[in-house]
Amino acid sequence: MAKGGRGKKTSLKAALSSQQTRLKKKQDATQAAQHAEKSKTAASKGKNKAPMALPLRPTIPFSATDRILLIGEGNFSFTRALVLHPPASLEFLPPQNVTASAYDNEEGCYSKYPDAADIVQSLRDKGVEIVFGVDATKLEKCPALKGRKWDKIMWNFPHAGKGITDQDRNILSNQVLILGFLRSAANVLATGPMPSIHTSRKRKRDPDDEDEDMDGASDDDTPATSSVKSRGTVLITLRNVPPYTFWDLPMLAKKPPPPGSANVKPNPRYLQLRSFAFHRQTWQGYEHRMTKGERAHGQGKTGEGGEDRTWEFCLRD
Repeated sequence: MAKGGRGKKTSLKAALSSQQTRLKKKQDATQAAQHAEKSKTAASKGKNKAPMALPLRPTIPFSATDRILLIGEGNFSFTRALVLHPPASLEFLPPQNVTASAYDNEEGCYSKYPDAADIVQSLRDKGVEIVFGVDATKLEKCPALKGRKWDKIMWNFPHAGKGITDQDRNILSNQVLILGFLRSAANVLATGPMPSIHTSRKRKRDPDDEDEDMDGASDDDTPATSSVKSRGTVLITLRNVPPYTFWDLPMLAKKPPPPGSANVKPNPRYLQLRSFAFHRQTWQGYEHRMTKGERAHGQGKTGEGGEDRTWEFCLRD
């Protein structure tokens, strides 16, 4: 029995490793194409340039009627921005609709993030529910969350925080974390019809993407209005640069590998609704925090260059 379990665990690692190799090759090819394009552009320097496009307005992925669960909040500055300094479209979001959670216990959170205590107090004064000691891979087992459903579950910049220096093992540990979160989140998402997302334009379909995803990648996508509540969605924000791109988040959600143990059910399959740039400046006072090593008190960096990007998924029928 134990031997069989090890075999399945090896199978999961092999599947994820193969996925990493495929993605790295694809990104190498993309980088080569980008380099060639830059060289071509440099060669034609001096010609008339097209006018610069105006920036798209930032996507706000919530509505004022959503029940929102925030995961891994660190110092709770995103929750503060959402509730105390919301964008105009969320002016009437009831604070009672927001549940914000952290992996650390309350004492550990305040020790790691000295500014968290005052933020948490201000949120509680407004009626926001704050929950400590929440394992993102076991949401349905948390006493404070058990039996409840949410319209939006958001995790900004998830990380296993194991301090693994070997990049492949680090990627694997974070992929396993994401798979566990997606498996658990499926138990606490609101049910309903498929969400509808209005998109001003659609991106060119990726030839390697075999799913019929809605895939609106523009930054001004907005939820379609309806009197009927749609099924809940999961939102995950990552830096859109290596090594985070090697996690291959969309593929983990849409085509998860088989589980690594006979005692674990296969991961649910999700549909990608859209992805969009996450603009930190949209969320007043938000300060991303990290956890380990040189990132003592969470003041490290999350990767150079690139952008922050949020992916939104819902469960398939």
